[in-house]
Amino acid sequence: MEDKSNSATSQRPEGDRLLNASLVEMDLDAFIRQIKEETTWQESDRNSITIFKSETMRIVLLGLHANAELKPHHANGVISVQVLEGEIKFSTPDKTVNLATGQMIALAEGVTHSVTAQTASFFLLTLAMSK
Repeated sequence: MEDKSNSATSQRPEGDRLLNASLVEMDLDAFIRQIKEETTWQESDRNSITIFKSETMRIVLLGLHANAELKPHHANGVISVQVLEGEIKFSTPDKTVNLATGQMIALAEGVTHSVTAQTASFFLLTLAMSK
């Protein structure tokens, strides 16, 4: 397996982070601190960072300020959402659930959903992509 890294960008000049290898370590607390320090977090209602990316799976850490919303959308694969800090409202056409720190859900492929932060929140989105 070839290691894959993300290069430094103007938004994240400190740079390279490993995105895919036979073993990828992820310090979630450090990523949350990083998100909170970035201009995007300070100037908008959200910020995110991809922390793992392969052909079949993607893991993204998202931060939303209170009342920020991810408008209805769907994913091309099964997803899980795990709340690390705060509380979010996760809605599908059939059901709405409130998720707080330590709670998570799994959602079938293609189901339209939206997310609204009830408080400043950080959550992991894992996408297992369809082939």
